Amino acid sequence: MFSPTDYRFMAQALRLAEKGLYSTSPNPRVGCVLVRDGQVVGTGWHERAGEAHAEINALAAAGPAARGALAYLTLEPCSHYGRTPPCADALVQAGVAKVITAMQDPNPLVAGRGCALLEEAGIEVKTGLMEAEAKALNIGFVSRMTRGRPWVRVKIAASLDGKTALNNGSSQWITSAAARRDGHRWRARSCAVMTGIGTVLADDPQLTVRHIHTSRQPMPVVVDRGLDIPLDAGLLRGAGELVFTAAASEGKIVALRDVGAHVILLPDSAGNVDLAAMMRRLADLEINEVLVEAGSGLNGGLIQADLVDEFVIYLAPCLIGNAARDMLKLPELSNLEDKRALKIHNVRAVGQDIRIIARGPDGMAT
Repeated sequence: MFSPTDYRFMAQALRLAEKGLYSTSPNPRVGCVLVRDGQVVGTGWHERAGEAHAEINALAAAGPAARGALAYLTLEPCSHYGRTPPCADALVQAGVAKVITAMQDPNPLVAGRGCALLEEAGIEVKTGLMEAEAKALNIGFVSRMTRGRPWVRVKIAASLDGKTALNNGSSQWITSAAARRDGHRWRARSCAVMTGIGTVLADDPQLTVRHIHTSRQPMPVVVDRGLDIPLDAGLLRGAGELVFTAAASEGKIVALRDVGAHVILLPDSAGNVDLAAMMRRLADLEINEVLVEAGSGLNGGLIQADLVDEFVIYLAPCLIGNAARDMLKLPELSNLEDKRALKIHNVRAVGQDIRIIARGPDGMAT
């Protein structure tokens, strides 16, 4: 169905899309390559929300050469008016002859309509070239559109015996500087970085991207059952931070709002924060990917609620001992058949440490 040349140009479009890894949120990462007579006449990628989409940038680069061209798109062109006009209309008006897309847009506002508009205009359309690669690049956007919640990624830095800190709370630094830089790449691609109140009180984290360049900072999110977060916490920067709580403390809520934070009251029947409802709320706020950097309590709670899609675990070549703090707080099992199975997705060395990426066996929730 697709030729080696098709694969080559779609791979180029995917590389262009990846340039938006840190900047396009909440939109998908999309690349476009326009080819005429075997030669690239225009390329483009979506840089950030509210600005021109990949197709528009490629068409602008190609100019009149776009007429009769073949367009390689990593995602079906949009067919609706959002922050920008429909890209399907722009491709029709430019006179492209054929469009090959990697995947259908999972957004219900599009979901095949973009390709249908092209076909109605007499443009040949083929879909499915390097679809897995395109979905992986937009794993959070796909999750939000199809499941109504973000892709949740738990990052853990631990010793080889699975400990994240000494019993007194000291954890800086178990893993190497290279691992910490790599961790900031995961922060940079995330829409939000989440932690628990225990980590806030113990470490006062900023949850910002500092070790690599990015034009956008992820939103800090705190799960704080009792609303104990200090008003001078380092992550409260007056930029709309989210605090999810189960405590209806009106005075503290007002004080937090005064320093720029948004407090969302979401108690469950046990008086804890309703984690599933929290994820749905984050999806409503157009959060695609959440990076969790928390202690064993929140990590364990998210796992038990079946809300973790992926683990990014850095293991340092050291041993801390059984009295140190564990990665996860989970109930004791009496039968090994009840263990939570994972599938290793990737293993690589990062500096002197090992990075393991693992997911549930179905590729989604654990």
